[in-house]
This record gives sequence, structure tokens and C-alpha cells, in this order.
Amino acid sequence: MALIRWEPARELSTMQSEMNRLFGTLFDSPTPGNGRRTNLRGWTPAMDVTESENEYVLKADLPGLSDGDVNVELDDNVLRISGERKSEHEERKNGYHRVERAFGRFSRSLRLPEGVSADSIQANFDNGVLEVHIQKPEEHKPQKVAISVGHEPKTIEGAEDTESSPAA
Repeated sequence: MALIRWEPARELSTMQSEMNRLFGTLFDSPTPGNGRRTNLRGWTPAMDVTESENEYVLKADLPGLSDGDVNVELDDNVLRISGERKSEHEERKNGYHRVERAFGRFSRSLRLPEGVSADSIQANFDNGVLEVHIQKPEEHKPQKVAISVGHEPKTIEGAEDTESSPAA
């Protein structure tokens, strides 16, 4: 029987390589500059969402696309941006080439607060960047309700209104 010397550094290196491979396939880390590759047929464009006092602003990087390649829809308070980037891949018989740019169908969804209407959304596409401005809905304010006493309608005023009225 032959003795084999145990080398812990080699074992750790092998374990680290396997863990990197495992996590690389599970989480599919973003690739710089062109969004995240999701599978062989699709990709996910990079997207930023910011909020100001009156609106939400969404910016999506869609290089190589035109406004006709992109759809923006609002359905049941979900804003959906979708489209497709065609492959420019061509077959070459001689030599090797490399294809790193993602292509295929994509779809991104963003849940919006209740009360946002499609009329309050403006989208602009310029230089491969889709910019969508979404106006925030007005806050819900309580309204006075008329209460009838007997057969005559009478509005009952709140406590804050009685303080400003003259004393009897």
C-alpha cells in the first residue's frame, strides 16, 4: 500500500473552485455594461429607480434598441417594460469569434402604488436609455358627508370648524 501525503492547501483550493462554480451558476452575477444574462434566450437590462417628492423615475439601459423594440404597459398597478434585442451573430467558418453581448427577449416589472393612472406616466427613449416618469398619486383625503336630519339635508361640521365660529 502506497502512502499519499495530505496537502491541505490543495484541498482548500479545490473546494474554493467548486464553491465559486456553484455560486456562479446559482446567482448568475451581472456582467458589466450590458445587464444580467438570464438564460441562452433572454437577458435582463440594467434599471435604476429613483423617487422625488412628486414622481418616480425609472431609467433602463437598452443599447442597440429603438423605441419600436420596447413596450411599456401598466396593468393592475404593475408597470411592465418588455422587448427583444435581435442577435447580430453571424456564422464564420474560419477562425474563432466571441459573442458576449446578450440578446433575446426581456421583461422587467415594477409594482406601483395604488392610484397611479396610465395618463400620469410619460416615457422617453433617447440614446439607448428608456426614461419613464411616473407621477405619484394624490394622497387620499377625507371628505365631508352630508347627514340629513328629518327630511332636511344638513351638513354636520367637524370640531375644528366650531372653534372658529362665534360663540352664542
